Amino acid sequence: MPPPSQTNDGREPLAAITGAARRVGSFWDRVSDGLEIQTLWSQFFSEARASYRLYQAEIDWDQVRVGTRFQRFLAISRALFWVTILKLSPARRVYLLIVFLLLVAFAFNVRPFGIPREAEFLLVIGGLVFLLALELADRVTMKRDLEIAREIQHWLVPQSPPRLSGLDIAFSSRPANTVGGDYYDAFVPDGTGAEPVPQRLLLVVADVAGKSVPAALLMATFQASLRTMASASTPLPQLVARMNDYACAHSLNGRRFTTAFFADLEVDTRTLSYIRAGHNVPILRRASGELERLEAGDLPLGIQGGRSFACGSTSLHPGDLLVIYTDGVIEAINERDEEFGEGRLLDLLRTLPTQVAPATLQRLTCAVDSFVGTTRQHDDITWLVLRVE
Repeated sequence: MPPPSQTNDGREPLAAITGAARRVGSFWDRVSDGLEIQTLWSQFFSEARASYRLYQAEIDWDQVRVGTRFQRFLAISRALFWVTILKLSPARRVYLLIVFLLLVAFAFNVRPFGIPREAEFLLVIGGLVFLLALELADRVTMKRDLEIAREIQHWLVPQSPPRLSGLDIAFSSRPANTVGGDYYDAFVPDGTGAEPVPQRLLLVVADVAGKSVPAALLMATFQASLRTMASASTPLPQLVARMNDYACAHSLNGRRFTTAFFADLEVDTRTLSYIRAGHNVPILRRASGELERLEAGDLPLGIQGGRSFACGSTSLHPGDLLVIYTDGVIEAINERDEEFGEGRLLDLLRTLPTQVAPATLQRLTCAVDSFVGTTRQHDDITWLVLRVE
């Protein structure tokens, strides 16, 4: 009888190796989400750099950049240690210090418990893994709550644009974190008076100062206020003044201001009235290719109450393209810390082919993503595109 390794002409060992390789490949695909090594490394480097920026922002660099090079190294290391450990709960800080002491004891071959060196090594590793598991449990709980918040935020913005003759609209928003402070809307205000009024389309893009949960909560109040105050008979300057007064009452003494762009389009005449409340300047590309900046406006909402806002006006014609965006677009950073910038956006708009609004939006988004590469997104990115047919 041939040896087991040679049974069936060696096909059984080959099948075992193939099966093991398949299982390893399946495990790796599940861990890496099918991403290539280069992409994984770029993503890890980007996340590490973002985390370092988070920690270093809390360090007083004027105090640690004194003395000799070695003294500066010790001062920076000590500052980073305290910034890191203070983010843990007090109980976990003590636990981590105990694990570190065990690690030092292992490094210097000290056995405080009289156990074998191998068992001491496993005890240290197990302690670190246990602490990691506790932190991951907190993150999973927080992520679940944030996912619910994202769903609620998703309900607050329109999922599809209004359908109006001769107008093609597309919009998108991508938060830097699970939830964000950007807001967009496009709707026809309800008529509340007895007198008939011309059909109007309100376009709004806003950016609440800050990111994540605090900005998302203020964004929700912004949406509720806008929908409550807007009506077919409310002039745009009056609407923005009311929104500003409301924002001032909830801005924490101006610390939570909101930049916004409001546009009021009379559908029949294609007359566009607009107010730019401290927001990035929207760009209107005429059918001829000429670019116009819609600059008329004033301070952001929530800075000073009881003020009026300057209102601009222009007319739209077939072939015109209006692009409204938040600062996450022009402040998008690549791996060399270069900003996308308004100049690149203007150059892009000059060369955009004539397409439907969703296709135009996709080209704009892809251009920014291509510029950024694998660098982690640091601010919310929102677009609203209107094309006149």
